[in-house]
This record gives sequence, structure tokens and C-alpha cells, in this order.
Amino acid sequence: MTGRPREPRAVVTGIGIVCASGIGTDTYWKTALSGESRIGRIGGFDPSRYDTTLAGEVPGFEAADHMPSRFIVQTDRWTQLAFCAAGQALADAEIDPAALDPYEMSVALASGSGGNAFGQRELQRLWSSPSHTVGAYQSIAWFYAATVGQLSIMYGMKGPSMVLVSESAGGLDSLAHAARLVRRGTPVVLAGGTEAPLSPYALTCQQHNHAMTARTDPARAYCPFDLDADGYVPGEGGAVLVIEDLDHALARGAPVIYGEIAGAAATFDGRPRPPRRGSGGDVEQYARAMTTALRRAGVRPGDVDVVFPDALGVPAADRDECAAMWAAFGPASPAVTTQKPLVGRLYQGGAALDAATALLAMRHDLLPPTAGTRAPAQGCRLNFVSEVTPTPVFTAMVNARGFDGFNASLVLRRCPEIDFPEIDQHPGSPSGVSPLTRKVPEDKQR
Repeated sequence: MTGRPREPRAVVTGIGIVCASGIGTDTYWKTALSGESRIGRIGGFDPSRYDTTLAGEVPGFEAADHMPSRFIVQTDRWTQLAFCAAGQALADAEIDPAALDPYEMSVALASGSGGNAFGQRELQRLWSSPSHTVGAYQSIAWFYAATVGQLSIMYGMKGPSMVLVSESAGGLDSLAHAARLVRRGTPVVLAGGTEAPLSPYALTCQQHNHAMTARTDPARAYCPFDLDADGYVPGEGGAVLVIEDLDHALARGAPVIYGEIAGAAATFDGRPRPPRRGSGGDVEQYARAMTTALRRAGVRPGDVDVVFPDALGVPAADRDECAAMWAAFGPASPAVTTQKPLVGRLYQGGAALDAATALLAMRHDLLPPTAGTRAPAQGCRLNFVSEVTPTPVFTAMVNARGFDGFNASLVLRRCPEIDFPEIDQHPGSPSGVSPLTRKVPEDKQR
């Protein structure tokens, strides 16, 4: 009698990052460790008429450096940033899509608001040009599924593909769905997301959430969990990850396995809310997302080494997030750290970037310091990481919330020891030992 076949395991083999720190994983990781803010006054247009004048903009980005010209005319900056991140992720994983079965590759990205700048430009053309027309690509470039479609065309990925739409929780929902696709038989999935919310039209829309700061000092504009918290700073960019079946990764000789998507959960509290008024959300449902993700991962609360929180920077929302964490973890808080104040809140791209940060922490055995939190406010007492901390990171949780009730939680785990003798050194790791071959203590293998 044969046993049941082992369920495929979803691991991360490639990471691509584009945000206010610049382009590339190394550039971002240096920013995260240094704690140096990349926030500045909006430079893409004159923001003086807006309450919010600061943002995290990607410096020196040229779409032509990252995608064929035929795609540039069809796409918004949001999609172009995703092309940049996806190209990095595939190169990092050493995957050539042309060498794989197109039906064994999928794209499952999150989207927040779609192609804002492209849509604004075409609508202005409609109103002001003598022809009163829009360009041929207006019908697709603004659409929230445009990035998924264009990447699938670019790389010939014909497996089951989709877009996840749950505001700032979408980046985690994307990764969770990618893991489901792997378990259902798709070996390679591009997941994560990017955002480009810094056009005049997009900023106008965001003003109505009443959660962005009006401060002009980049160093103290975005201060989650702090006595000085006054809202968040928006930003552009995000992260795209290669999610892969572990057996597929080992069979092809993947150069790095950053970690495994061990468990995920999403809840919805159904409460439309302006976050500056009253509660920041439903504490019970947010905590339930965390506890469910832990249960699905087979992880005890005490086994979590670090949590990357949503960190909205609105006092009521910050207090409720802390209350949800206390409900999920009890009085012994794991280490907590966020780097959002360095590059801005990237909406659904931010949750994907937090997942990438967690995986880099595992790879390098380093916890980056918490940005923006100097003096925790009442009701926001957690075990914040105050400085770069060398420590083994075996299990990490990433949490995210979206306005109007979306909650998501993701548990990432370093893979137990894998016999992969060809890969045994990574100079970026202080210990010099690969995450692929580092021994996991027995008490962390649950």
C-alpha cells in the first residue's frame, strides 16, 4: 500500500525590488539596515496644492531600461515598475521562461488602483484635444489586471493567472494565492505587486482617506506606533517574487531558496471606516487572520522570531494593530520591525516588500531596525527592534490591512536542512552559511 504523495511546497527562489531606495535588492537592503529615509518632496509634479507634499518616489527610473519599447506605449508607470521587479526576480532565480513549459508558469499579482497616470493623461486628452479622443491603449493600461496580462504576454506564461484586489492587503493575498497555485500543480508563479500612486489624480483620490500626513519634515512625517504619529506618507514601487515548487527548484538547481510560504490567512470585517475617526478596524478579525495563519503553518506563537506589521501610522489604527497582536501572541511579543517610513506606504506593493524584507532577514540573519518609532504611544508597547540585530531568523510573520476591512497574515519559514551541496556559501550572510544548508534547531522545526 503506497502512501499519499507529498503536497508540493511553495518556496521563494527570486526577489525583485523597486522603490524609493532605488532599483535592486541590495540597494533596498542597505537602506533597511541603515535606517536612512528616502522620503522627499514630490518631484513628478508640483504638490503645493495638496495637503500631502511628501512621498517615496523611485529615483531615476527609465522604463526603457527594463522592458521592450512596444510595451512602454501600452502601459502605465505602475506596470513598468512591475516589469522592472519581475525581471530582477527571474534573474535572481536564474529562470529563463523561454526554457519552461508556458502552461507551467503563472502570474498572480495584486493591484490597488491601476494605471492612474496613464488614465489621467488620456482623459485630459479627451477633454482638451480637438479630436476629443483617447489613445488605443486607454482601454487596457488603466485596468487593474493590466500588469498581470502584460507580464504573461512578455514571458509567455500561460498557466492560471489572476489579479488580487484587496487594497493594501493584496500583496500578501497574492503570495498566498501563488502558494495555492503551486500546491495545485503550477511549478513557477510570479507574485507580489507594485504601485504608482503619485500622479495628481491619484493623490487627489488618496486625500479622501484622511490618513496621510500633512507634515513636511521627511524625518518625522511617517511615525507608526509613535507618540508623534500623524498618518502615513505614500510611496511607489513594491516587490515581485518567484514562488516555486520546492521539488522543481531543487531539480533545476535553483541558486537560492529564501524561505517557504508556510501558512496564510485572510479575513474581512466589513467595516467601511475613515481611519482617523474612532477605531482603526476590527481587532478580533485582524487577530484571527494571524492565529489562522499560524495554525495553518503549524507554528506556535512563541516560535515566531519577527513580525512585520501593517504600520499605518494613524494612532487609532496603530493601537488596534497592537491589540490584535497581543490577542494573537499574548504578553510575550516577538520582535517587531517596519521599514515603511523609509520608502513610504506602497499600498499592496508594500505588503509584498515587507515579505521580501522578511526573507532577506532570514537570508542574512539580521533584523533591520524599526523606522519612525522613537517613543511608542500608549497602547503601542511592542518589542520593537531598535538597532540592527544579528540573530537567526527561522520564522517570520508579515501582516497587512486594507481600508474597508481587509486583513491578511503570512507566515514565512526557513526551509529545514536541504542537501544541496553545490550551494554552500553566500557572502551576504554574516555567518557565511547558505540558508539552504544551515541546520534548523529541532525546536524550530515544528
